[in-house]
Amino acid sequence: TFMTMAYILAVNPNILSAAGMNPTAVLLATCLASFLGTMCMGLMANLPFALSAGMGLNAFFAYTVVGNMGYPWQVALLAVFTDDRIVHPVYRPLFNVIPMSLKQAVSVGIGVYIAFIGLQNAGVVVNNDSTLVSLVSFTDDFRTSGICALLAIIGIFLTAVLYIKGIKGSI
Repeated sequence: TFMTMAYILAVNPNILSAAGMNPTAVLLATCLASFLGTMCMGLMANLPFALSAGMGLNAFFAYTVVGNMGYPWQVALLAVFTDDRIVHPVYRPLFNVIPMSLKQAVSVGIGVYIAFIGLQNAGVVVNNDSTLVSLVSFTDDFRTSGICALLAIIGIFLTAVLYIKGIKGSI
């Protein structure tokens, strides 16, 4: 739980600052929201669960809505607020009709999207003029971005090996 919360506190300002938001303000808001959510969960529900920001929607917000669609982050936040207050009560009965396998597939898709963003930030996946997605050229750019991408891949494989061996704290 500590590592997850530390990860969210480190990554959430980085993701939302890509949308133009102040990273210090986002860090403070994430800390306060995590604290309040966790305290409410403990004191009101009497459950030992920590609550924090949802990273999948933050990445969609920053990179797709603000980055690709070009909306200002203030307008995107208004859309999130409107969705929560107006649209959410309407589509909730429709959401209950969706099969569980499709709901799980959407969660997996969001996870793959976050992994893709991580690979882009690590320099493993780079923009290409024709396809917009390609692997970094390890031989041409080895002294600059190639070595960083290689270290990221080694870290991913090392994490996978430690996880498969059942070592605590591997992820």
